[in-house]
Amino acid sequence: MSAWSRGEAKSWADAMSYALVQQYGRWTVGWRWSHDEGDFDGGPVGNWCCPRDSITTSEETLARVEAALREWREWLESLAGWFEAYPLDLTDIVEQRILWERAARNLILQVVDRTGCGSGWYGHCRQVLTWFLERWGVEPEVARSLVDEAIGGRFRSWTGPDTVVVDDVAEQLALSLRPSNGRPRALAPTQDHLQRWLAVRESVPWHEIPDGGTDGPVVPLRDGVAEDIRAFDGAIAPARAEGLLGALELLRADAARGARLDFALLSSWQQHVLGTTQPPPFRNSPAFAKGSRERYGIGPDTRARLDTCLAGSAPDTGHPLGLTARAARASLDVCSPTT
Repeated sequence: MSAWSRGEAKSWADAMSYALVQQYGRWTVGWRWSHDEGDFDGGPVGNWCCPRDSITTSEETLARVEAALREWREWLESLAGWFEAYPLDLTDIVEQRILWERAARNLILQVVDRTGCGSGWYGHCRQVLTWFLERWGVEPEVARSLVDEAIGGRFRSWTGPDTVVVDDVAEQLALSLRPSNGRPRALAPTQDHLQRWLAVRESVPWHEIPDGGTDGPVVPLRDGVAEDIRAFDGAIAPARAEGLLGALELLRADAARGARLDFALLSSWQQHVLGTTQPPPFRNSPAFAKGSRERYGIGPDTRARLDTCLAGSAPDTGHPLGLTARAARASLDVCSPTT
């Protein structure tokens, strides 16, 4: 049976796929994309599984092929209807952001319902979201990249996504859209986002930011950071989660002893995250983020400027700021030069 399924039966199914394409067009190729571990993992088709389980008598087999083809066609037409229900315009991203987000969320839930979240269901989810972006003018390569970045490995086989995750993926996808996504991206953006941040840093009235009334350690009701690492990173990459928890423990110990925040300290924490034998060095070339849409330059004084900026996070500087302002500024100081 196993040899027959991989040989004669598979050849028959492949020949049927070819015949359907010749007769009706390329849209037919999805008729075998069955639920769970069928011919192709995680699809929306329930009337076909695989040659071993779906090929019986001639009459029954051809009836299954027809039913699977009709089912696939109905699914494509329903997707087209949902796409058209959200007539979006890339040139008006800001005004339509909520609509893009709502459309993405709806499509994810439709795929969840249709596939049953079996083996590899997220592959079809990526495809549907990519089709949707392409329908409304996003360049295909850019669409695939944006969808992959938004999902970020958070969808898993045999597991339905939490509502929070679905909402976050939809939000990230909507936020990542730009009017330029309709054209092939340039090799590199010309704006230096590091210089942009330094300019913003100087213009923000940090002293006017209200604080919470305390400047010392706060005793939390629960360890939200550790819980998030275990729940989110632990589900995607257990080794990374372990490294993050190790870095968090070291960070808190350094904070308790009053260590001065600088790049050397950051690097000692990052060593645990990356799992390297030595603390990682400061970058020596421009860095890129968000699918290369943002560029962060490098100069001979970048490392020194970072340490100078981070020194302002200490409470004993000449012009002390509130804890909230120092924390927000330090976070952006770290993200921009070291991206």
